[in-house]
Amino acid sequence: MKLYIILICLMFFSSCNQKQGKLPFLGNPIITETDTIYPTIADFILTNQDGKTITNETFRDKIYVADFIFLSCPTICPKMTKEMYNVYLSYATDARVGFISHTIDPEHDTIRRLKSYAENLGVSSAKWQFVTGNQDSILSLSEHSYFSAAYPDSTSPGGFTHSGGLLLVDMHRHIRGVYNSTNPSETKRLINDIKTLLKEQF
Repeated sequence: MKLYIILICLMFFSSCNQKQGKLPFLGNPIITETDTIYPTIADFILTNQDGKTITNETFRDKIYVADFIFLSCPTICPKMTKEMYNVYLSYATDARVGFISHTIDPEHDTIRRLKSYAENLGVSSAKWQFVTGNQDSILSLSEHSYFSAAYPDSTSPGGFTHSGGLLLVDMHRHIRGVYNSTNPSETKRLINDIKTLLKEQF
């Protein structure tokens, strides 16, 4: 519940700052006498649908959109992927923009299944990474780096509870926006915010 509240607050803060014509840095900063240091995405080592190792270095000199899903999800995941796909289409030929979808159910979402899923979508594996790895590491990354709820829950459909947020990350691993993937207007906002962030960082 605490993470849901944080996510809602981040979405609200992001919307307010967009109206001011700039993208915020999300998360609680460390303020020193000379600088304000915002949280960054922690180092990670994961494996994509091609069996290749994916790390932070994969996204060097890129901005990217991230989410957390699982392939057997009976609720919001199909909607999340649909909206992520719409964003993907808008930047499919722009090498400065990447996409990463983390499975929170690596036991069942094998590399082979992730590969088939990506192929059915018709997306480039060089552009959109569907990644798996140690479940504890992925859930920790979700909670502590992306401030995104994701955890096993036997009372939830599919056996997991997770947020429906799409997260925009800049070249320096800072989260710059959170978007509700169940709302198409949020997808449009994300597409526009990517354009804003590209102008800022390139």
